[in-house]
Amino acid sequence: MEAFEYARPTTKEEAVKLLASTWGETEVLAGGTDLLSLMKDYASKPKRLVSLSGIPALKSISAQPGGGLRIGAMTTLQELIANAAVRKQYPALITAAEGVRSPQIHSVGTVGGDLLQRPRCWYYRGGHGLLAMHDGKSLVPDGENQLHAILGNSGPAFFVNPSSFAPILIALGAKVRLHGASGAREVELSNFFRTPSSEGEREYDLKPNEILTDILVPAPIGKMAVYEVREKEALDWPLAAAAVVLNMSGKTVKSARVVLGHVAPVPWASPEAEAALAGKTISESLADEAGKAAVSKATPLSKNAYKVQLARVAVKRAILAAAEGGA
Repeated sequence: MEAFEYARPTTKEEAVKLLASTWGETEVLAGGTDLLSLMKDYASKPKRLVSLSGIPALKSISAQPGGGLRIGAMTTLQELIANAAVRKQYPALITAAEGVRSPQIHSVGTVGGDLLQRPRCWYYRGGHGLLAMHDGKSLVPDGENQLHAILGNSGPAFFVNPSSFAPILIALGAKVRLHGASGAREVELSNFFRTPSSEGEREYDLKPNEILTDILVPAPIGKMAVYEVREKEALDWPLAAAAVVLNMSGKTVKSARVVLGHVAPVPWASPEAEAALAGKTISESLADEAGKAAVSKATPLSKNAYKVQLARVAVKRAILAAAEGGA
């Protein structure tokens, strides 16, 4: 790890002033569970860390006018799990948090940090750059791509978005509030993530001198569930995941949101699966049909075709879990 300055401002305005206008010169420190690992591997070499731990306003969960919740970006996973309002209104958020099988990460990892964690691609973390380019060509398509993208992978990025919370928050219609030198702005979470086309970009719509302050979740309008497929029950990142929100009229699906995780460079909304569900009654066969639709445009790489079936099953089981009352 290279030497760095450490700053702990007490307001978001102070924090923004301490950040550079170029990516990489400074980094925001939340829980540190991801950033410090990157620094130890020399994949990140900031000259200054700006800790948000001294800003109390970023740590709370509160009700929004008209319904819904505001979740401060520095809220830990454990604080989210313990919150009665979240547990009652958004059970799928609890499922996503509890899917991170580490008490240590629960105690220090934050909701905002989860949304902004960097790709877990071994090429990136091994020092080959975000896009893993060598002599003008990506190392991924013909390399060790077992854990890489099966959707949205036409290039140049082949990594998968690693967030546990992004799929269900997008399915719920959440927004994020950002704060920079010009003040606050809000972005639909469905538009927040993006696929970089060059090494100097990030995977989200955040400026180098902005911070994520809040996640704004609207009042729930339907049944919800998250389903993740992992190799093991211990701490591990999913191979595929799906988040589903069903807006029901009796036993009929009025509308649905289906968002896949860990299968594309961004959380992957599936209008195909949503169309397969609309106006119909949930059954195992319909859930299977929607799962097939969700991966109908998958383009697996040389060693990750198995993820197509995993993603299909994740969608099917998330739909059935939501229809049965949510999880």
